Amino acid sequence: MGDLVTARLVLHPLTVDESERLVAGRPGVGDRWAPGYPMEGDVSAARRLLRACAEGGAAHPGSYEIRRREDGYAIGGVDFHGPPDEQGSVTIGYGLVPASQGKGYASEAVRALLVSARERGFARVKGDADHENAASHRVMTAVGMTLVGQDERVKYYEIAWTAGTAGPAGR
Repeated sequence: MGDLVTARLVLHPLTVDESERLVAGRPGVGDRWAPGYPMEGDVSAARRLLRACAEGGAAHPGSYEIRRREDGYAIGGVDFHGPPDEQGSVTIGYGLVPASQGKGYASEAVRALLVSARERGFARVKGDADHENAASHRVMTAVGMTLVGQDERVKYYEIAWTAGTAGPAGR
C-alpha cells in the first residue's frame, strides 16, 4: 500500500514503527510534525493499527498520516477503523490540527480515501460526527456522503457504490 497523493496532500500509510512513535508521542528522525500533531484521534488510529497487526487477523485496511506536499509536515490523519464487514462496509475517521482546519484539506483527504476504498472493492463507507461538529458534516457532504440517520448525539453519513456508479472522483 503506497502513498495516496492529491493536489496539496500526501496520505502516507502508517507503518508499525511510525504507529509506535505516534502512540509514544515521539517523532523519529525525519518526521515533521506540525504543532498539535499527533492528536487524540491520530493516536487512537495508530493503536487500532498496532492492535490489528498484533492480533494477526484480517489485515487492517489502513491508517494514513496527512502531510502537506509543500513542506512535508504531518497535519492530521485519516483512517479506516477496521477491515470491511461482511457487506463490504468500512467506517472512516479523520482529523486535522487546528491550524490546518478550514482550508479544504479534510475534504481533499477524505475524497482520496473514498477513491481508495472504491478501488479496493469496498461497497460502502460510513462516517459520523457529533451534532455540533458542523465542519465535519460539511466535509462528508462535500465528498458525496449522504446523511442516513442520527441519534441524540451523532449524525451518520455514508456513501455506497454499485456496479457502474461513479465514485467520489466522478462527482
